[in-house]
Amino acid sequence: MNTTLWIITIVAAAAYAAGGTSLLLASREKYRSMGKTQYWVDDFGDGHLKAIGAIKLVGAIGLILPVASGIAPVLTPVAACGLALFMAGAATTRFRRSEWLYMAGDIVYLGVFVFLAWGWFTLPVT
Repeated sequence: MNTTLWIITIVAAAAYAAGGTSLLLASREKYRSMGKTQYWVDDFGDGHLKAIGAIKLVGAIGLILPVASGIAPVLTPVAACGLALFMAGAATTRFRRSEWLYMAGDIVYLGVFVFLAWGWFTLPVT
């Protein structure tokens, strides 16, 4: 189980680090052109987008660094809980925009983060 938890943690952290970095570095137009699912950026200001990118990047770091370094490993499941709440907000945005299929993807991510939080809270760190 520990290996599975690590693999899912690393994949999720890599995805969120990439997403957060692209939000921080790319302009709104460039980010919107990255795919047809990115029109949600029109609902937010530039400052909000930078904050969302920072939250994604800090969350990704929080998933890996505490448990990998052994310093305050309880922060890893706390980061997973925070990212689950973040995805609940993303699903709410998709709901408001009537993007049902994309909302389902956000709910899957939410479930992944709930699983990670449960796993890191309940399993001993080895």
